[in-house]
Amino acid sequence: MTRLAFPLAALATLALAGCGGILPQPAPPPQLYRLTPAAQFSAPQRAVPTQLVIDAPEAEAALDTTRIALARGPTSLDYFADAAWTDRLSSMLQALLIASFDKADRIAAVGPQNGELRANVALVSTVMHFEAVYGGEGAPKWRIEITAKLVRMPERTFIASRSFAAEAPAARNDVPSIVGAANAAWRRVASDIVDWTAATLARPPRS
Repeated sequence: MTRLAFPLAALATLALAGCGGILPQPAPPPQLYRLTPAAQFSAPQRAVPTQLVIDAPEAEAALDTTRIALARGPTSLDYFADAAWTDRLSSMLQALLIASFDKADRIAAVGPQNGELRANVALVSTVMHFEAVYGGEGAPKWRIEITAKLVRMPERTFIASRSFAAEAPAARNDVPSIVGAANAAWRRVASDIVDWTAATLARPPRS
């Protein structure tokens, strides 16, 4: 019995090693990408004495994911392989909007809905488009369309609304270039949202 123990153990080890070669290997983790806040705004003015909360933007489930979307037609949506945002789209855009408002310094206080602000205005938005669009051969363009609405808190009465859109062509048909186009389009939209919000809240309320 003692002489058989070592050969049997060796055979078991070899069998396990052989199985390891045919088992499917885990896929490599995706390359992560993120966008940056807006940095250029209209002429600076005195900060509006408002406490503004930024709701996480609403988006359809196909967009509100960590996957980076692309469209090859008006009714189809797909994703880039092996690439992802660092966070779910709605959470990423909420954080980027807050950072953009902080950089602009046009509103007295800005934060998320679950923060400690005693907010008197909320920015509510919906993402309609946030994807790379292929229109033929070559590199795509990045398309963004967001509708935004300002509501008075806590009664949540309507103040104003507007749609924002931007497109930016990718220099090449590769993911880093396409994300670069997304960042350029996003920074224009975020800058416009900040400028519009500050200008709207600076106006005297209607009687």
